[in-house]
Amino acid sequence: MTASPTEGALAPDFTLPVDGGGTVSLKGLKGRNVAIYFYPKADTPGCTKESIDFSRLKPEFERANTTVIGVSADAVAAQDKFKAKHELTVPLASDPDRAMIERYGVWVEKQMYGKTFMGIERATFLVDAKGVVRKVWHNVKVEGHAEAVLAAAKAL
Repeated sequence: MTASPTEGALAPDFTLPVDGGGTVSLKGLKGRNVAIYFYPKADTPGCTKESIDFSRLKPEFERANTTVIGVSADAVAAQDKFKAKHELTVPLASDPDRAMIERYGVWVEKQMYGKTFMGIERATFLVDAKGVVRKVWHNVKVEGHAEAVLAAAKAL
């Protein structure tokens, strides 16, 4: 497990395939703030609510010069279905090899029903236009989270 980037550190670059084809990279978004939210699995209740919230606020994020990207280990085809089913508007990146997920330190040991397993921590990183991590949220609770990220993005 890799340590998560901290506030004030340069964000690790990445290039990942996104829903609908193409790729997204941090380098390609230079000059814009980027909110990267990691979610465990497409089309599960918490991940769906979080993605709907970020999609609902996308116009406000755009006004704050901020691109929002959702990242999970789901295949691009699963991201496409998830996005279409819930009419999501933010790009969903696919990291099935977990290279970026591990670089951001969100591949962690989790527990559920007394069992221990590895999985993706629900976490968000707000990166400024110069590529510096400005705010990190770990163990995110979905309710109100997208609004908190938006407020931080507006403050940059």
